[in-house]
Amino acid sequence: MACRKWYMGTNTKMYKTIADTNRFVSDLCTLTADIPREKFELFVIPSYTTLDQAGRNRDSRLLKLGAQNMCWEEQGQFTGEISPLMLREVGCDLVMIGHSERRHIFMETDEMERAKVRSALEHGFTALLCIGETEEEKAAGRTAEVLRRQLETGLRDVEIPQLNRVWVAYEPVWAIGVNGKPITIAYADEMLSAIREILCDIFGVSGEDVPIFYGGSVNPENAVPLSRCRDINGLFIGRSAWDAEKFNRLIRQVLESRMQEDSDACGRSHEQRKE
Repeated sequence: MACRKWYMGTNTKMYKTIADTNRFVSDLCTLTADIPREKFELFVIPSYTTLDQAGRNRDSRLLKLGAQNMCWEEQGQFTGEISPLMLREVGCDLVMIGHSERRHIFMETDEMERAKVRSALEHGFTALLCIGETEEEKAAGRTAEVLRRQLETGLRDVEIPQLNRVWVAYEPVWAIGVNGKPITIAYADEMLSAIREILCDIFGVSGEDVPIFYGGSVNPENAVPLSRCRDINGLFIGRSAWDAEKFNRLIRQVLESRMQEDSDACGRSHEQRKE
């Protein structure tokens, strides 16, 4: 995956006030402004109340802004929900759909995520579909089955021309949050490759082009090893990214490693052509 675009982003959950988010977004744009965006994309997904001002305080060329959730309907009797039209008004670029906390705390179903993906794409957003197994599902050996069900249902309405606005984040439920358990690189690598295989089963060769991210207890110690997984295109980071300076250092650490990997891959390719 060395030649593909690389993505790094964070979801700040129910943390950070408007002032905190403005400062975070502004500092992140300033700190990373020198990094060429041709092969790198940076995104932040803050709380709803911060979106309008955060959109005004970021450089849209440097940072994409996303919403943590969205209703599948434009309007109606959906108290407490947010319409895609409202998110367009505040300048959102993407919508996160199916985060484990939405699925397991707020009891959202695969069919609800399917409707949200469809609506997000119809309204011009990038749809970031989050998938992942619980600890019980993992222990029962059902991880591949769960991932396939979540992908096949969540992406059922997606047409191949829309795939350039679909991202997938693998976030094992048992690895998320302050009490999350560490994941082995070998397990992450295996699951990311399984996801790629499922995407190709659904969309044929076009499934190779869907960016896949890993999220779940990503930190400065495991970010680089995770970034070397075979079928990974980005890291979706939690609290390790909530300080702009620390996130900037993590971004550079990973990008430096990937540049070296690209260089090594090009060298191997050159040697093979000579032979």
